[in-house]
Amino acid sequence: MSEHHIASDDHSDHHSDDDSGYHASVKGYLTGFCLSVVLTAIPFWLVMAKVLPSSGITALVVLGFAALQIVVHMVYFLHMNTRVEGGWSMLALLFTGVLVLIMLSGSIWVMYHLNTNMMPVHDMTEMRNMP
Repeated sequence: MSEHHIASDDHSDHHSDDDSGYHASVKGYLTGFCLSVVLTAIPFWLVMAKVLPSSGITALVVLGFAALQIVVHMVYFLHMNTRVEGGWSMLALLFTGVLVLIMLSGSIWVMYHLNTNMMPVHDMTEMRNMP
């Protein structure tokens, strides 16, 4: 019986030594939920009430709110911080962000240059001279 007691102590010590720095709680989930609702309602109101003078500015503000909401979801629901898994999850997230940024900017660059260099130029003087 003493061997079983020792094994259970080792097992409990393994799980009690959690330095993730964040423990999920109802208060944390409610805070994240409220922030998510607010970060959804404000852009919705900005678009529906046409508060900002141009659609381009509105789009940038909505994208800013979307980025904030991504951070809220990662912190409050995915519990990501620099202490989780010794910082490896945050490093993986940063690496993923860099890859996405490179892929998006590269794709936009390629599409822009394809549009500029491959689209035919319609010369109206040539069309007028055709019988």
